[in-house]
Amino acid sequence: MKSPLQVVFRDVSPYEELLDAEIRRWADKLDRRFPRVVGCRVAVEKAHSRHRPGNLYKATVRVKVPGKMIIVSREHPLHHSHEDIYVAVHHAFEEATRQLEEYARVKQRKVKGHDELPHGVIARLHPDGYGFIATREGREIYFHRNSVLDGFENLVTGQEVRFEEEEGEKGPQATTVKLIREDHVHHRKHGPAA
Repeated sequence: MKSPLQVVFRDVSPYEELLDAEIRRWADKLDRRFPRVVGCRVAVEKAHSRHRPGNLYKATVRVKVPGKMIIVSREHPLHHSHEDIYVAVHHAFEEATRQLEEYARVKQRKVKGHDELPHGVIARLHPDGYGFIATREGREIYFHRNSVLDGFENLVTGQEVRFEEEEGEKGPQATTVKLIREDHVHHRKHGPAA
């Protein structure tokens, strides 16, 4: 990791010392397994829920890799296991690991040949962090901001993208979304410059 690990605790003082050691073990595992990790920031806090009594905990893991920030936040008002602060942290790191594995797979595929992925155009973007890709076949594929390798904030409607898809609970969804470089799109649409 190029930048030192950052750990932030809010309203969890009895657990901080032991939890800090646990978080550092998880971060070391990520760093060994994914050498491209640039930095990691972890925030752990008591989640204040109006839906139920008792202490629930929220863990947020932000992992920076080249070209992307992976952000995982684990909090669920009805998830009893998150009454255990260690389980909340464990769940957040497991999801961060899954997303880093996906990032690594996509990067590896990109090196092998990025034209193998299907193409589409950004049809709609929602400010809550999701959107839809229109395919050449006329389908619309849902995607979440965490699936965008180049950063959700860099997307605009009409942009051409490559994506990987899988069947989600509510239909097809893109697990990875990659922008097609502007000069590549311009070259294809208008031919070589004179």
